[in-house]
Amino acid sequence: QVQLVESGGGLVQAGGSLRLSCAASGRTFSYAMGWFRQAPGKEREFVATITWNGGNTYYADSVKGRFTISRDAAKNTVYLQMNSLKPGDTATYYCGAQTRPTFQSLSAADRYDYWGQGTQVTVSS
Repeated sequence: QVQLVESGGGLVQAGGSLRLSCAASGRTFSYAMGWFRQAPGKEREFVATITWNGGNTYYADSVKGRFTISRDAAKNTVYLQMNSLKPGDTATYYCGAQTRPTFQSLSAADRYDYWGQGTQVTVSS
């Protein structure tokens, strides 16, 4: 069993930065870890994902060049550094873990096996 706890959300002005953290308990070293977000009335949307060894990262086009995903295996923690934030980035951000990742499944929310409770990010204009 894996538990994920997100932190680091908050209110920031457009152009600002935030760093989200996802602390995992349990064995995750072979899992893909992803960040998704969900705005009110919208479906959960892929943001970024990182493979188990941190060697591969993938991003949604909407955040490419602004967000960076990383993981610290020793701390069993995944981070999402968000720069140049826009009002359109406002959402609840969720961390997920996928136990049997494939290239095709990395951006699919329904292929993730564990989720955190989410952390709110609000970007004001």
